[in-house]
Amino acid sequence: MAERICWIILGLIHLPPFTAFFVPSLITRLYNVASDDVNFALLQHRAALFGVVLITCLWSAFDPGTRKLAVTVVALSMISFLLIFALYGQPGSLRSIAVADLVGLPFLAFVGWRAFLAN
Repeated sequence: MAERICWIILGLIHLPPFTAFFVPSLITRLYNVASDDVNFALLQHRAALFGVVLITCLWSAFDPGTRKLAVTVVALSMISFLLIFALYGQPGSLRSIAVADLVGLPFLAFVGWRAFLAN
């Protein structure tokens, strides 16, 4: 049960950025990128990819067979962002994203341990 809850929490962490796929105006509000900027398309695609991460987490909450792959997907998403955030000097405009990912790391560590080492 704890494992399922952790997967759902990890999914919920990825829900807000996925919302920007359906509500593109959020991209302008969150990232200050105008809709006529070419980077807008990349950020909307990024939002769609967060949907993949969200679905992967929710799927893994109920299907143990997907958990090793899901740990890999979620770890790549969260850890790569945190590394990029650090490499770019921890910009204040991205701090809330970094905090969300940092909050998720213990949950990711737990499900990773369960997927790869506890069985």
